[in-house]
Amino acid sequence: MPRSKNKRLSVVGALGLSGLFTLAAPSAAQAHVKWFCAYDVAGQPQGLEQVLCLDFEWLTGLALACLMFGCLAEGTPLGGALLNALDRVTARIRTDTELLVRATLGFFLVSLWELGGIILTPELKTDVAWIPWLQLAMAACLIWRRTMPITGLGLVFLFSFATAQYGLFHLADYPIFLGIAVYLIAQGLGFKPFDIRSLDLVRWTAAITLMWASIEKWAYPDWTAPLIAAKPQMTMGATPELFMQAAGVIEFTLAFALIWTPLVRRTSAIILAAIFVSAIFEFGKVDAIGHSGIIVVLLAIAADDVRVPVRARQALLAPAYYGAALAAFLFLYYVGHAALFGGLSELPVI
Repeated sequence: MPRSKNKRLSVVGALGLSGLFTLAAPSAAQAHVKWFCAYDVAGQPQGLEQVLCLDFEWLTGLALACLMFGCLAEGTPLGGALLNALDRVTARIRTDTELLVRATLGFFLVSLWELGGIILTPELKTDVAWIPWLQLAMAACLIWRRTMPITGLGLVFLFSFATAQYGLFHLADYPIFLGIAVYLIAQGLGFKPFDIRSLDLVRWTAAITLMWASIEKWAYPDWTAPLIAAKPQMTMGATPELFMQAAGVIEFTLAFALIWTPLVRRTSAIILAAIFVSAIFEFGKVDAIGHSGIIVVLLAIAADDVRVPVRARQALLAPAYYGAALAAFLFLYYVGHAALFGGLSELPVI
């Protein structure tokens, strides 16, 4: 095999393993690019024939190997010991999960009121004068448990208002707000919607949010070009194209892990939370405000001590479920974009 090919594959392996096993995934890859760079949601995404290349296959293979390893380890005494250790370390977070969510969301809403002209996230601008005051009132409702559902309903309203202004495709980036809304309503009223824990609903919406965002890294790698130009060291010697592919695979895998077995999802939540926190040091106040909600949700997931029996077949089924999720999100993203902006006749053909 040519030396250049060996070097390229070694870079792919290094990027994949460092992102999945450590906190080496560059913080800039987790900054929400729409908050800091120019973007065009209606623009033509990169073709699937460019996304689904050999490097993508190698990275996905590494991701699946890591996922299967985590599943297999979870059913061993080592896995049980790690879960017990996590239970002890996160006991205080688990006890005060609701309080932490309320406090963090209160900080988030007050910050939006202070900044003004924003609907939920920094790139969703508005000239409507009463929106900031609504967000301040929603923050005040978090002080009392009985009024938490009002804040939840307010989040649903703001999400709907932003969807009307910016379109459904744009707001597909943020289903986690709906998950948090359901959490606040369910906790405030003391019921389990569809007999499902409210924390599990938030966990699923967080996973969906991050998996969708990872597709965006493959579809529009050029959006991140200004960040890479300003911080070239974050690519770790890889080309910008390879780096964005790796960043997307890392994020998709960690997001998918949030819906998998207890140890796998708790480990993934810890890694993701650490990456988001590290991004704050790079990008400052805007990033701290914008990602505060998902960070506290990830901490709650990391502290969740609910356990289920883990069998070897779950590790064997991981590639099938992972592949199905990847195919589903690629399909929804590209078909949805073509239907809304380009016409179904412009669907990419491989």
